[in-house]
Amino acid sequence: MTTQTTPPQTPATPATPTTGLIGIPPNAGRALATAGGALTTASAFLAWTWTAAFPGDLTVYGYPGGLQVLVLLGGALTTLFGLASYGVKGLQWLTPGSADSAIKLSALAAFATAWYTIIAISVQLGGLANLEPGGWVAAIATLAAVLGALSLPFERPATEPADPDDSAWEQYRHNRRNDMTVLKAAFASGTVTPARKIPAYAEILVIVAAMALGLIVFTYGIGTEYDELFVGFLITAGFGFAALFKAGLVARVSAITAKHRTITMTGAFLAAAAFPFTQADDQYATIGVYILIFATVALGLNIVVGLAGLLDLGYVAFLGVGAYTAAMVSGSPSSPFDIHLPFWAAALLGAAVAMVFGVVIGAPTLRLRGDYLAIVTLGFGEIFRLAVLNADGTSGPDLTNGSNGISSIPNLNILGFDFGAEHTIGGFTIARFANYFLLMLLITLVVVIVFRRSSDSRIGRAWIAIREDETAALAMGINGFRVKLIAFALGATLAGLAGTVQAHVTYTVTPEQYQFAHVVPPNSAFLLAAVVLGGMGTISGPLVGAALLYLIPAKLQFLGDYQLFAFGLALVLIMRFRPEGLIPNRRRQLEFHEEAEAPTVLSKAGA
Repeated sequence: MTTQTTPPQTPATPATPTTGLIGIPPNAGRALATAGGALTTASAFLAWTWTAAFPGDLTVYGYPGGLQVLVLLGGALTTLFGLASYGVKGLQWLTPGSADSAIKLSALAAFATAWYTIIAISVQLGGLANLEPGGWVAAIATLAAVLGALSLPFERPATEPADPDDSAWEQYRHNRRNDMTVLKAAFASGTVTPARKIPAYAEILVIVAAMALGLIVFTYGIGTEYDELFVGFLITAGFGFAALFKAGLVARVSAITAKHRTITMTGAFLAAAAFPFTQADDQYATIGVYILIFATVALGLNIVVGLAGLLDLGYVAFLGVGAYTAAMVSGSPSSPFDIHLPFWAAALLGAAVAMVFGVVIGAPTLRLRGDYLAIVTLGFGEIFRLAVLNADGTSGPDLTNGSNGISSIPNLNILGFDFGAEHTIGGFTIARFANYFLLMLLITLVVVIVFRRSSDSRIGRAWIAIREDETAALAMGINGFRVKLIAFALGATLAGLAGTVQAHVTYTVTPEQYQFAHVVPPNSAFLLAAVVLGGMGTISGPLVGAALLYLIPAKLQFLGDYQLFAFGLALVLIMRFRPEGLIPNRRRQLEFHEEAEAPTVLSKAGA
């Protein structure tokens, strides 16, 4: 008789679903987190320092100011999620996903913002002696809330022990990987429970509320008056959005917006159009119009990179083609042509010339793939910049005025509406950049419609097939070269259209504006980063990514020489922990998180 033996296997650590990260009883921890959130909310109404020398004037009782408002929001979210976890009637709709994960993240938002404020007060004013009782209450309350939140139970994943034959370094790395797995499980979100059916008008009200909240958050962020407040805003917004995501509210609202896509797009457009009317002057409308230009070009690049999967490193050149074309035919005294076309003609001409450049460059190069295509497009971007730099009448033909560029581009005048003058609309006065903001918003709306219609079309499905597996797509009869050339030409056209507006906004177009990489966007590197960071293949992803990539460097100027270091570190961390982007489509999210639940339905674009 033969005896079959089975080699011993290393047992996995059994799951322990009844403990938290901190050894506090779960019931006591939940009560501590909820009470800590309530006390944090109350502390915002106390004075945190005795002098108004710290920005925001935190010396007033009964009226939160500056960073206190952000701590108040974090404490309020912690309290609401804590009460919802107790099953309080009327609050359960706040947590269709995981209440415990939402409590942890909202408590971290309040804790990080409060302690950042306390440290900033101590550093700027010279020690902890400058804190009033409200500051101490906020520090203790947020710490208590975090400790209570981290003690909430979660289902610990089974982990494998380290191999005793491994080296000490390998065992250390293995144990840290196990720790990271447990930490991810502690903040994991549960399955979102289906919402009860509500009337269509109620769903539309939810969309309106979401758009209003987005407008408020953007307006507050862009209007932060001092550096400490912007850093606190980033902390609160980051943890707060993560808490809403883990709670399941984002998924629930996304389901409603997907059901009413046209209404959502209209609401987003109206909310953005309301932004200039919320500003007292033209200062932040300037940032807004540049963000829209950046976002529109990034959305055009998203067709090339996100849908068709073509890595284009010279895309900013098409923006330059549109800008230079519009500058030459808009009546500038620096233009070699004595032509002043109306804006609609200049816009169509700029888009058409950019499309021609896209076809001319794409026809001989799109048979390449991967890195080879990226190198060729990078070369085209540099060739364009050097060509316009040398077309000064000395090194080449007199077309672009060389390094001086084409200057004194006149303001637009469409049907008697002078974009360079102030106008009063409905009792609100809007200035030059607000006028261009509204015009650029219309251009962005056109680009969004083009992207949406093309991604849902037959050619859009062909782009996605090429992106996923070009060899398989060719075997199925798709003309890969023609499909890629259409994507390249369409992306170039949209970039050229945005460039025609940029020329009038900036007054001057110069070669330095269209480099591969530069401190100030838009440039090819920042455009590609906006698409990848926001989420390839989606509409809202590049718009959000472009807004963040333009706004954050503009607000981090107080870091001086460390500005790019901090900005780059933030990008590395985001790509490490969310490689699919901030707003990914479902298909791409599953590529990076195979353990995630598969979606019931995938649209043509994989959303």
